[in-house]
Order: sequence, then structure tokens, then C-alpha cells
Amino acid sequence: MAEKRIVAPLLAIAAWSGTGKTTLLKQLIPLLLEKGIRPGLIKHTHHDMDVDKPGKDSYELRKAGAAQTIVASQKRWALMTETPEIPDLVLHYLASRMDSSRLDLILVEGFKHEPVAKILLFRQETGHKAEELEIDPCVIAVASNVPLTISVPVLDINNAEGIADFIYEWIKQQ
Repeated sequence: MAEKRIVAPLLAIAAWSGTGKTTLLKQLIPLLLEKGIRPGLIKHTHHDMDVDKPGKDSYELRKAGAAQTIVASQKRWALMTETPEIPDLVLHYLASRMDSSRLDLILVEGFKHEPVAKILLFRQETGHKAEELEIDPCVIAVASNVPLTISVPVLDINNAEGIADFIYEWIKQQ
């Protein structure tokens, strides 16, 4: 029987490259913590990444063929799972691997086409037009540096505190 895991609410921060997703998240996380919200984070990358270092025992043991490896210390642990047979990442599966008893929210950077609540980011100087924004039913707001006439709330992308307040109110409704 498959184990059923409770997953904290997911909120994606989605935008074109260079819009400032990581910069905003670095500002939002401490602001959410100040409000008593314990955020987790899932970041999608298009690069081949490795959290371990070649030459370290854990790296060498994992490369020897372990399907899953946990590297642990007193301060943190990381689970690495080899997934060569999985063609696409599944956001909800990844979120279910997180310990939701320690989280109130899982922030997601990327995964913009997943059907989860999301705040889109828009900066006029990135070379995109506001008309290109994909306002699907999952979009709960757009954070922008220019005024927009759209069907969802528009937040000031340069006001991280205002965005954190919006997220706080959204979480209370979940």
C-alpha cells in the first residue's frame, strides 16, 4: 500500500530568466519567517547538478551504484536519489518527500507549467511584453515593476514586504 503524505501548500514563483526569482525569494524567506511561516523550497534547475563533491566518500559510494544516498551531519542531511529512468520531474512527488510537519508552505522556483498556485514576476526591462504573461487559473497574483491591467492582483515586485503580506494572507485561506 502506498504511503499517503500530507504536503504543505505549494506556491510557485515563476518568471522568465533574469526577472529576479532567486533575488525575490532570498528576500521573501526571512520576511515569511518573521511572520511565523516556516517555508521550504523546491528549486528547478535545467543544469546537471550534484550536491556532493567528487573524491568524497559519499560521492564515490553513490557513484558506485546506490539508488539513494543520505549524507547526514548534526546540522543537516540531504537525500540524493538517482532518477535516470524518470523522464520528467513530478513536482507533487518532490513536495511529498519534504517533511510537511516542519513546514507551513513550500515555495517553488520554476515549474511554471505545473498546476499549482503561483505568483508570476514581470519586469519590463527583460524584453518581454505584458501580453506574453500566461495568466492561467493557478495564477494568484503578478508582481511587476510597471502597472498592469489584468484579472489578478498586481503586486510591486520591488516591495518584498508587500508580497510577503500577500502570501501570509493567502496561506491563512488555505
